[in-house]
Amino acid sequence: MLVSAPALLTLWWYHGFHPPSDVEGFAHCVWPFLSSFVLLGVLPCLYIKAGLQRSWVEFGFGLGNVKYGSKLLLLIPFVVVPAAIVSTKLPAIREQYPMCGLLGEHHDSILWYELDYVIFYYAAWEFYFRGFLLFGLKDSFGPVNAVMIQAISSCLIHLGKPEAESIGALPFGLVLGYVALRTGSFWYGFAIHASLGVLLDLSILAWPSS
Repeated sequence: MLVSAPALLTLWWYHGFHPPSDVEGFAHCVWPFLSSFVLLGVLPCLYIKAGLQRSWVEFGFGLGNVKYGSKLLLLIPFVVVPAAIVSTKLPAIREQYPMCGLLGEHHDSILWYELDYVIFYYAAWEFYFRGFLLFGLKDSFGPVNAVMIQAISSCLIHLGKPEAESIGALPFGLVLGYVALRTGSFWYGFAIHASLGVLLDLSILAWPSS
């Protein structure tokens, strides 16, 4: 399970994040999302069922502590929205996002792109780091070390992205790891992370010359 981090993330970086040269158009935009869904979502899920013969709920698929998780979701308008707006002021962030350059001219594709972004990319990403790795390693390494391992892994895969994003990935990963442990679910971190990504895209598209 621990070895899956360098193995799957390396595969995704070279064959998922960077689509093949013959993949063009909108398919080129969503290729990273679909590959993330397969490598970081489907394969770990199959391993949990077929290899470990355990329940997905043990890896954060359930809703967990709904009362505490619901309180965290209330932070989205007060923390996530301002963070997304502030991030749009950074030139390096604006150059990176949205990752699909077609959206600036094809506004009719924005909805489908963002849905793919949330369903295939963010769900798989949060399940892998804050579900599969975190809950899969906490018994062997302890909760604190498990939070560190998943946060470091998610931080390293950000290398090559804007500096501010790469630097922020570690503390953000630590916070989301704590949230997952506290609630027993990765879905609350998913809601926070996905909201930030989508709001960032929409803010940049809405104010392209800012």
